[in-house]
Amino acid sequence: MNVKPKKALGQHFLNDLGIAKRIADTISESELPEQARSWGSLPIVEVGPGMGVLTQYLMQTGREVKAIELDSESVEYLHKVYPSLEVEEADFLKLDLDTLFPGEFALIGNYPYNISSQIFFKLLDYKEKIPVCAGMLQREVAQRLCSPPGSKVYGILSVLLQAWYDCEYLFTVDEGVFTPPPKVKSGVIRLTRNSRVSLGCDEKKFKTVVKTAFGQRRKTLRNSLASLLPAEGEILTSPLLKERPERLSVEQFIELAKALG
Repeated sequence: MNVKPKKALGQHFLNDLGIAKRIADTISESELPEQARSWGSLPIVEVGPGMGVLTQYLMQTGREVKAIELDSESVEYLHKVYPSLEVEEADFLKLDLDTLFPGEFALIGNYPYNISSQIFFKLLDYKEKIPVCAGMLQREVAQRLCSPPGSKVYGILSVLLQAWYDCEYLFTVDEGVFTPPPKVKSGVIRLTRNSRVSLGCDEKKFKTVVKTAFGQRRKTLRNSLASLLPAEGEILTSPLLKERPERLSVEQFIELAKALG
């Protein structure tokens, strides 16, 4: 039995076992950064397992694995090939992740290109349950999530994720190792929770400031944040307002959110 890749679901099945093993290893205890080694024993949630090329290596770790798959044909295949695997037929973006495990878990997957950004926005909603996340997505998106201030691809998700996670771009994957081959290269990344426990400001305000700033990224912050600025106050003299959003660090965005709070 083979599963037909479905364009509507953004399915591109990885067929290189060596790369699948490398991706699985990104959340192993031996490969995690030293400060994150304890998360190498957490249960695992895999998003979009497809035909299970990554799943088989996750199961070999001895850790509990749950797979979330929307495609019913893939679900049927996984039940037959991996009968001991717990598979939940569901849309990951609509799933209440609190129901998967009572405590923390690691998140991994070969994420569908068409919903990868939404997956990472959802990750932020469950950052207290997911201290480590890894996987493969479109290279340009992967680079954006891990890019530093000053980069032309630094954006909303770069800031929001890096406020809570250390983001690493690990390696690039070529188009030819997929069925069907995508038109772009892929990138594998890993996110591990940093030591921050609080922003020191209202999180909703922080998100609003970041999203509003990058909504007009070619303008200075004085112009792009005009709708949020008061008529008077010390914030109006801040030198940060002279900058464009891609120049600001996470800490500087937090500083702005505090001033506007």
